[in-house]
Amino acid sequence: MRFSLVMPTLGRVEEPARFLASLREQRFRDFELIVVDQNPDERLRPLLAACRDEFPVLHLRLRESGASRARNAGLERCRGEIVAFPDDDCRYPAGLLEHVSGFFAGNPGIDVLCGRLVDDEGRSSILDFDLEAGLVDASNVWVRSIESTIFVRRGATRRVWFDENLGKGAGTPWGSGEGTDYLLKLLELGSLIYYDPDVNVIHPSPVPPYDRRACRRAYSYGCGMGRVLRKYKYPVRSRISYLSGPAAEAVRSLAGLRPDRAGYYWNVFRGRLRGML
Repeated sequence: MRFSLVMPTLGRVEEPARFLASLREQRFRDFELIVVDQNPDERLRPLLAACRDEFPVLHLRLRESGASRARNAGLERCRGEIVAFPDDDCRYPAGLLEHVSGFFAGNPGIDVLCGRLVDDEGRSSILDFDLEAGLVDASNVWVRSIESTIFVRRGATRRVWFDENLGKGAGTPWGSGEGTDYLLKLLELGSLIYYDPDVNVIHPSPVPPYDRRACRRAYSYGCGMGRVLRKYKYPVRSRISYLSGPAAEAVRSLAGLRPDRAGYYWNVFRGRLRGML
């Protein structure tokens, strides 16, 4: 098996259906899908049953919440040489797995490949991603990675697990940062990680609108980032830099009479500050 795709899911049907449709369009077919289902019901069973004749599907049920717990549960059952962690609301372009497989074949010294999350128009989604390719380190990991664009050799995954206190559904304030934390652990162990902005995974951008839901998410994600910055003892100048950015955006938005946008970036700022403290 070339790829194991570990997909946590909770509360959705239409979005996983679109992801499964994107798997049907892959030119490279040597993969298995491991669905870690945290729903209390059987809403996904008909959807997954319809795919079993097209590619291997392992349907795991997990009663505990948390995206990181789900990824760890999936990691225990992987058979593929390369492991990925797609979100249940992302999509893979038709040539993605073919491209990633070729990259690993041509670069035996690289342990992890990271790509860029983009919207349907090809613009960076969720993060302001770096547009230059290169090795990932502790200083640029924040703009060169996100969970759903990480592809890692299974040999490396045997040494590292996701921090179950980080990420959506963890039951803590730290609503993000688990992918960054995962890569920082690998870097500490000497893994080589490469970033290619042309390796794209499609994901809708959650903002705008800058509504209450977006502000809650901004705070939660900010808390997670701040927590990881503290966990890995980033220097004070780095912490100040990651606080000053959203603070400046909040001020600019207020000056431009955009209170909704200002509120969003204020929540990013105060979330990061809480995580750091």
